[in-house]
Amino acid sequence: SMQLTVTQQADSIIAAPVGRIDHASADSFLSALQDILVACGTGSPPVVIDCSGVDYIASVGLRALKIASVKAKDQGCRIGVAALQPLVQEVFNIACFNRVIACFDTVESAARELSACK
Repeated sequence: SMQLTVTQQADSIIAAPVGRIDHASADSFLSALQDILVACGTGSPPVVIDCSGVDYIASVGLRALKIASVKAKDQGCRIGVAALQPLVQEVFNIACFNRVIACFDTVESAARELSACK
């Protein structure tokens, strides 16, 4: 199962899923991301998805991220993922997912760079 905590840090909203984003958890993950993005728009803080606690992501998890990314862009909100574990990073690389959503090495660098592109 996957747990998601959401915190506000400085100029960013940090969404931190922990566990596996797979068929069992992808719908609740997407729903949680959409709840975060409801209030997100031009001028609002960027959303950083801290993936340091995600040890596995299935294609349905990538789909959830893609849907959230498209919604964020439509609303003028900045969104990115950070701190990918090696296995998750490999899935992102194979899927060329860095072309779909901005990827960063750390939550801090994601928050800094996404905040800078206001």
